Amino acid sequence: MTGYASAQQGAAQEGGENAVSAQRLGLEIRSVNSRFLDLVLRLPDELRALEPALRAQLTARLKRGKVELRASLDNAGAAALPQPNAQLLQRLGSLQDTVRAWLPQAAPLSVADTLRLCAGSSSNTEQDWSATAHALAEQVLSELLAARAREGERLAAMLHERLAQLRTLAAQAVPLVPLLVEQQRQRFLERWREALTLGDGQVPPEAARDRALTEATAFAIRIDVAEEVTRLQAHLDEIERLLGQGGDIGKRLDFLIQELHREANTLGSKSATLELTRISVDMKVLIEQMREQVQNIE
Repeated sequence: MTGYASAQQGAAQEGGENAVSAQRLGLEIRSVNSRFLDLVLRLPDELRALEPALRAQLTARLKRGKVELRASLDNAGAAALPQPNAQLLQRLGSLQDTVRAWLPQAAPLSVADTLRLCAGSSSNTEQDWSATAHALAEQVLSELLAARAREGERLAAMLHERLAQLRTLAAQAVPLVPLLVEQQRQRFLERWREALTLGDGQVPPEAARDRALTEATAFAIRIDVAEEVTRLQAHLDEIERLLGQGGDIGKRLDFLIQELHREANTLGSKSATLELTRISVDMKVLIEQMREQVQNIE
């Protein structure tokens, strides 16, 4: 299922007033439909060591979908600048005098150069983002799952609607079968009576009638879709049960949708009337709509 979530959290390095500008860790996670779980993590070099733990954290709570987790490290703001101390400024001044003594044409340090050098010299220790990253990952995961749960409720409502329509179509097909069988039986009897008339009594009436009934019975067996309708209704009951149960049901629903499609195809192949053909086509349209959405359900 699809979803998106993001969060940020800042942390300042040690150093009191002379600390470098605080950094903020940002995580954003998004997922799109997929039959399997496909994880993609895009992390800066500073967080590359956290990838195995983050991947395990995602795998523990996600089962399906193409999921991308993107992390970024940014300064807290343009106003967050390093505060150089007197000792550092004295050191830079001494170095500048030494350089200009040997290179008189060298340009003096600008304010921007000074701040950049101060920032670089005071960032000797790397920030440990492991605790922050895992807390943020847990937060965005919860928000993502909540978004996917809301989408799941909408999909479940759509599936219940399609199930009701399929039950209506199955109910329309049930009374057509006995009528169709009786029509074919009468048609066979009429044809055998015509054959007797043309044969000038060469075939005994009892034998002709028995043969007509046998042919009518065999044809009735070939066109009887009562078994398919019964299995179709059983599959619909199971789908409704799974939707009510919740949990990890996506793959089971995939299988049941395949079975529904098989029964609808068989019903269409046995169809001997336009009405049954129409019902079969309408069923397959609804089942295909369900198949597309079931692939989104975890």
